[in-house]
Amino acid sequence: MKKLIIALLLVAVSASFSLASDVVTYAEGCKKGPVTFDHKSHSEFVENSCKNAACHGDATPAKIVVDKKTAHGKMCKICHKTAGGPTRCGECHVK
Repeated sequence: MKKLIIALLLVAVSASFSLASDVVTYAEGCKKGPVTFDHKSHSEFVENSCKNAACHGDATPAKIVVDKKTAHGKMCKICHKTAGGPTRCGECHVK
């Protein structure tokens, strides 16, 4: 019985790690609140998923470094305007 419980716990922990890696939080110190980015939900909206040059460029998909300039400029906000995503501060930044 102990082995079964331990096995179930290991499965639950490994599943939570795989899910957590697909959700990233940016701007944690921002006075308007942090921005949570869910890669899976975004990739469903973006044509060709990770082949999108605006997100990953021509490089192999990897963790994207997002700062205020890229989020408000060439990456997030421009895509949101084009695709009809949120563009106001409080729509991405949640306190």
